[in-house]
Order: sequence, then C-alpha cells, then structure tokens
Amino acid sequence: MSSPAPPPARPLRRTALFDFHRRHGAHLVPFAGWEMPLYYSSILAEHRAVRASVGLFDVSHMGILTVEGGHAAELLARRTTANVTALVPGQVRYTFLLESTGKIVDDLLVSRIDPGEELARSFVVVPNASRADEIEEILRQHRGPDTKIGRHNGAVSLLALQGPGARALLERHFGWELAKLGFYHAAFFSEKGNGARTGLLGLPFPAALTDHVLVSRTGYTGELGYELFVRSEVADALAERLVAEGAVPTGLGARDTLRLEKGYLLSGQEFHRDRSPLEAGQDRFVDLDHEFVGRAALEKERADGPARRLAGIEVEEAGAIPRHGSPVRAGGAVVAEATSGGLSPSLGHGIALAYLPQDLAAPGTALTVEIRGREVPAKVVPLPFYRSAPTRA
Repeated sequence: MSSPAPPPARPLRRTALFDFHRRHGAHLVPFAGWEMPLYYSSILAEHRAVRASVGLFDVSHMGILTVEGGHAAELLARRTTANVTALVPGQVRYTFLLESTGKIVDDLLVSRIDPGEELARSFVVVPNASRADEIEEILRQHRGPDTKIGRHNGAVSLLALQGPGARALLERHFGWELAKLGFYHAAFFSEKGNGARTGLLGLPFPAALTDHVLVSRTGYTGELGYELFVRSEVADALAERLVAEGAVPTGLGARDTLRLEKGYLLSGQEFHRDRSPLEAGQDRFVDLDHEFVGRAALEKERADGPARRLAGIEVEEAGAIPRHGSPVRAGGAVVAEATSGGLSPSLGHGIALAYLPQDLAAPGTALTVEIRGREVPAKVVPLPFYRSAPTRA
C-alpha cells in the first residue's frame, strides 16, 4: 500500500515591497513562509554599506501585533521576561517568551505607545516571522476580556534603515528631529514632514499611519538605525524615495552577517525551544522582579549556573569559514556544534557562535572547528566580534 501524498506546499507570502525587490534586481528566496530578498548586488557590498553609510531592509515579514487594554501590560509581563508593567510611554524592550521549562520560544520587541494618561495601555509587539502565528495564539489564549489582540501584517509594512547615515537621511527627507528619540524608544512622526518635528505618543495604531509613521530607534545590525511602521500602500513609494536619498537596498544575507558580527541571536539557530536566555548570555533581559512563565526554571538555573553558555569563536586561517552545524572540538573530542557561522566581512576571517561547556567558554580557550573535513585551529573570543561606533546617542 502506497503512502499518502504529502500535503501541497503553502504558497509563499509576499510583502508590499515585492515589486520594489524585483525592480532592484533582488535574488528572492523562501524564508519563514515568505518570498524575501537574499541580496540585490552582493551580500558583501550590502554589508559594507550598512557599516559605512546606510542600508534599507524590508522586514515586513516580521509579526506586527498590537496588545491593548486595561490589563495589556500584565499579560505581556506574565508571558515575557520583561516587567512590562514598568515600561514608560515610548519605551521599547527586547524580551523573551518562554516555555515553562525556561527555554526560549521566541525573542521579540515590545513597544509602549500610549501616553500614560489613561489606565488602558497600548503596545506594539514584534515577534519573528517564523513564530508570529504562534505568539499571537499564545497571547490570545492568556488574555483577559478587557485585552484586545490585533494582527496587522498586510496592512502595515516595516522598513529598517540602518547605518551611521540613517538619522541624517531621515531628517533630511522628513524634517524630523530624531536626536530626541532615545535608544530603544518609539514615537509617531508626521509622514509628510510638515507636522510636529518631534515625536508623539497616544495615537491609535495602525489608524494613525494615515498621516504618521511609527518610528522605533531599534535594529538588528549594531549600527545607528530606525525601524519604520508605515501603511503598506505607501511602502513601495517610500522605499524608492529613501533609495533616491542614498539608502542601499539590503537583503537577508547581509542582515545575517551583520547580526552575527554583533553576536545577536537568530531564531531557529541560537534557540529552538532548546536554550534559555541564561545559556544564551542574555541575563540582562530577564527581570526576576515579576511573575512570568518560566521564572522558576530560570531562578533554579541561575542558582545552579547554566551548564553551557553561548560563546564567540574566531577562526583566523584564511578561507576557513565555519557554518551552522560545524563540529567544535576541544582536546580532539566534539564539545559543541556551531549554531551560526560565516565570514565576517568587517574582520576578514571566519566567526561562529556555539554553546560551550562552562569550563571551555572563557575567552582565549583554544579549540578546533571542523571545516570541510579538516580541523582548523580556533579560539574563544569575547562578544561582540565587531564593535561599531556608539549607537546610543
């Protein structure tokens, strides 16, 4: 008896910038159920553009959720490692949603966008593309009757402008005063540039996007950067205007090399319901001053000490490039596999991340990495691999 035919593959979703990608010659690939640009000209050129000037990313595939209501803050605090009830209006927090075991389901950004004048709170929540449906369902299951969950992919697009020239480009184009928007803060700015030059809070999202842009002082590159929530019907035209101002269209390939140089986590590689924030070295994003799912497990892990820690590994041999899954050895024995690996365009040699036993995770520890069947000398180095100019100003 023959086995049943597999179900038909779901068609890939496309963002509102799909035609923009094709016009600019993007090499499109499947990613988390979406058809997304891997690169336009080359990963190396786009990486260097972000480090030296400014790159434009389409990140509309990320989940775009709202959580609103009298107990919205309590819901998010109960389901993440951030004490969201303590966020002030305009503040953005990077945080984790966990299993009860303390393992990471997803990392996400939570932005408080209400003005703080009413008891009801309003948040924009951005999970990873591959986990957006799941995160939405978890929040819906745990919400109270006075809390509203909204999903806005399709109607809202998300553009990331990243690099040392990002602020000057946006201020030149829109007339905004972005120096007053603090690191990991968000606010609404007039889309046409002829309204208030500084940011506002308390506007309804996404209804306010008819004549405003929600600007978040965040990013995934380690450079000065801003993420722009805009109406999807204007996203293509806005992207073209930003390119005309000097932004370089940049794909997922450079996004990966940029985040790897900074030691940032990638969903599905650095965590897949198998690692905790403490193992991942993200202790600073865990607030143990409130009750949340997974807290008991993390308190025990902190008391005992995690058995493994995420560490940076550097390979200096020319042409030796570690990849995801490359075996890492100490004394000839396999002690880990690289969770992420690649060539660092900024440093010119191979780098990788791996969860190492605590006694091997100290900077300077000598290791080897198996690359194309050959053991190549490597060593543990502090994270990040690459340090950009200060981005908090």
